Amino acid sequence: MRQAVTTRPARAHVPAVTLNSDGRRHPLLNVGAVLAFFAGIAAFALGIVVHAHLAATIIGLVTFVGGLYLQLISATREQRVLIVTGLVGAFVGMGLGIAHGGFG
Repeated sequence: MRQAVTTRPARAHVPAVTLNSDGRRHPLLNVGAVLAFFAGIAAFALGIVVHAHLAATIIGLVTFVGGLYLQLISATREQRVLIVTGLVGAFVGMGLGIAHGGFG
């Protein structure tokens, strides 16, 4: 009866991290989503620093406007998650940059 039972070695299932959950490739949208995410985080980090108010304001404004457009044309949920996270960081960073002196 041992011949009828086979066991497989236990492997840990690691889910694949992808922004293309719909099965199609979106290279430009993926790059845009990742850039919006990191630029939003950078704007937020720069917004905390008082002397970097000009950079935080500019990066936050550009990322916020660009992120809104990317959100409009995004194709998958994973892209939207990254874009919205970048939008929130950009908005808060821009707000902090304006509060610390803005463009002046």
